[in-house]
Amino acid sequence: MKKIIFSLFLLGVITVTAQEKNYNQWSIEAEAGVHKVITVFSPGYYTATPSLWQGGLGVRYMINEKFGFKLDAGYNNITNSDGSQEFESKYYRTSLQGVVNLGNVLDFRNWTNTFNVLLHGGAGYSVNKPKFPNDFDKGDQMLNFIVGITPQIKLSDRLALTGDLSMINHVRQSVTWDGTQSLSAVVSNNQSRGFNGVIVNANVGLTFYLGKKAIHADWYSEENVIMSKLDSLDQRLSKVETDMADNDNDGIANYLDQESNTVAGAAVDSKGRAVDLNNDGIPDAMLTPLDARYASKQTVAEEDDTIKELIDKGYVNVYFRFNSTTPEDYSLQSVNYLIIYMNENPSSKAALIGYADELGAVSYNQKLSEKRAVKVQELLVAAGIDASRLTVRGGGEDTSVDKNSKGARQLVRRVTFKLK
Repeated sequence: MKKIIFSLFLLGVITVTAQEKNYNQWSIEAEAGVHKVITVFSPGYYTATPSLWQGGLGVRYMINEKFGFKLDAGYNNITNSDGSQEFESKYYRTSLQGVVNLGNVLDFRNWTNTFNVLLHGGAGYSVNKPKFPNDFDKGDQMLNFIVGITPQIKLSDRLALTGDLSMINHVRQSVTWDGTQSLSAVVSNNQSRGFNGVIVNANVGLTFYLGKKAIHADWYSEENVIMSKLDSLDQRLSKVETDMADNDNDGIANYLDQESNTVAGAAVDSKGRAVDLNNDGIPDAMLTPLDARYASKQTVAEEDDTIKELIDKGYVNVYFRFNSTTPEDYSLQSVNYLIIYMNENPSSKAALIGYADELGAVSYNQKLSEKRAVKVQELLVAAGIDASRLTVRGGGEDTSVDKNSKGARQLVRRVTFKLK
């Protein structure tokens, strides 16, 4: 019988291992718990409800995510209860069983990935060995038929906590469980045929999943795998879209751009950095509007007094992006007005006053307003204005506008001029 069971098991393994799966198929199961032996005993003999101890060890192979089989072995220590006559028997069992993954058959994965249920059933070989010397202590050999249900809780991709409730029926039992009498001595001929002794086992155990794949067949769902792949693909696509975008419109994709806030129209290198050929720290695109050719009288029609009035009344400002010391390209014309005036009035001086909006800490905004004023000073010096003719200070937050208005906040992120 043992050779037959092993041969069937080996044949099954050879047959089903030919196809590669996307999940692990092997697992090892260990369990222990209590039991109740129901029938058959000699008069005056019985066990407690429940009784200690019993346990089992098995290896399971899943043909696919729904069906498999396992080869397992079990042991029960069958002893008398209080009030019963004293006895002790050692019961050993092995069986080959089919397994149904009820969680995948009923599609539990739609609502849980941590709870599962297995059904199992099969047949095997058993031996009951009474402890005390008598005519039957050499052991009673039987066929067993087992059926059970195994709830599972997934602890990790490699481990699951299990419970199990199994009922084992026996055929060809010839001795009572206590080992004191032959079965025919305590039951009629009709009762001695077919199923006789019955054992119910209740276990708690662990299942150890084997294999190199990320998940075992117990928890595998083709639909979930497809959804997971789609989610992963969507995330990757979103990342590609973000990486390939060009937020500062300099012609360099974000994932390559090392300078993400290049001023509009600036020439950049292959890494998105604004070109600075003279290495003065100021992008060439910001200097171009300020060179001598651009800062000619023909670009401005107003007389000196008109220019001075516009500057002093705050109509001429250099504007900045949020939390930035880089001037907006469109406002560089304002710097040009000041250059024209100071070049035509060599004795004139100017105060540069920086401001920030009300978003952020007051101390941080104070420093930011100073940095903006310094940046405009650097532009003027680079255009040929002597630094001694310029003073800079930070005016901090400009609270004269509604800070909840995006447009209003843009107006106060500026550097304004005062002529002396």
